[in-house]
Amino acid sequence: MNSITVRQAVLTDLDDLVPLFDSYRQFYKQQSDPQAARDFLSDRFNHGESVLFIAYQGDTPVGFTQLYPGFSSISLARTFILNDLFVAPEGRRQGVGAELLSAAIAYARQLQAVRLTLSTEMTNETAQALYQTAGWKRDEQYFVYHYSL
Repeated sequence: MNSITVRQAVLTDLDDLVPLFDSYRQFYKQQSDPQAARDFLSDRFNHGESVLFIAYQGDTPVGFTQLYPGFSSISLARTFILNDLFVAPEGRRQGVGAELLSAAIAYARQLQAVRLTLSTEMTNETAQALYQTAGWKRDEQYFVYHYSL
């Protein structure tokens, strides 16, 4: 088994990120659209709107996570939303997800963020187990509401 390496992604990583991002979207029942995935990620890079980390096993890209920056008015501090986390089937159950989470946490700490937030489907017990094992706590205090536009 090849060792896992995780690093912050840059624009030149698009060729490695697009298939992973497109597969992630398909996991959530979206149609495959590699060009739209490329355009979306390219826009995030070009506008500095997100931070991505990419995981490799050897030379093979096997996962990514994407963070969106935010701020807490109450804490007067930076926060991040861990919006996306995906590990390709060939990288699962090998520690890739945990390594991506660790990279996100280290990055947020480096920027003195006070919180990372994520959400997952109630039925995604595999992801929930990963998050809980990594020290994430489920929010028992707040309900989350969405307003679709």
